[in-house]
Amino acid sequence: MEIGTRYDPTNIEMKWYKKWLEKGYFTPKGSGPKYSIVIPPPNITGRIHMGHALNITIQDILSRYKRMQGFDVLWLPGEDHAGIATQTAVEKYIATQGKSRRDFTREEFLRIVWDWANKYREEIKKQIMSIGASVDWTRERFTLDEGLSKAVRKVFVELYKKGLIYKGKYIVNWCHRCGTVLSDEEVEYHEEEGALYY
Repeated sequence: MEIGTRYDPTNIEMKWYKKWLEKGYFTPKGSGPKYSIVIPPPNITGRIHMGHALNITIQDILSRYKRMQGFDVLWLPGEDHAGIATQTAVEKYIATQGKSRRDFTREEFLRIVWDWANKYREEIKKQIMSIGASVDWTRERFTLDEGLSKAVRKVFVELYKKGLIYKGKYIVNWCHRCGTVLSDEEVEYHEEEGALYY
């Protein structure tokens, strides 16, 4: 048997992480006071970054500390579909192949987006596992899961019936390229001198 000159932690870390998962160490047991955290779901626009890793590390510390105190901890992982941001990332990707979303039928483009989503959901999951995060993967969520989508539709209808969601004429952030309204968080502002037409 040959011994390497450097220690490679990746093999041993994943071995132990898989054992922890198999033994259900991160799954709530149904006893003790409840404590839960939901990972702010990373967008599937790409891989997670150092900000995610820091946040996940802090949540992991809290989760493990609460388990040691006897709490029944649920730390819920998941990913966010990120709507327009993901569409933009996919469009940039297909542009590297000399294509545009208009080169595809709606169904073809949706298939490309779903392939992208599945690829990056798996990538994000692997990254979170590589950190050693003690999340309950048996309850992983995606913002486009049928159950979550159904709940959003139900609440939307309830809010509409209460008059809290309504149609009207308002000034909005309009993306001429996407052909849709953008939220304030999706807009990058810069000042320029020009004419105002209304």
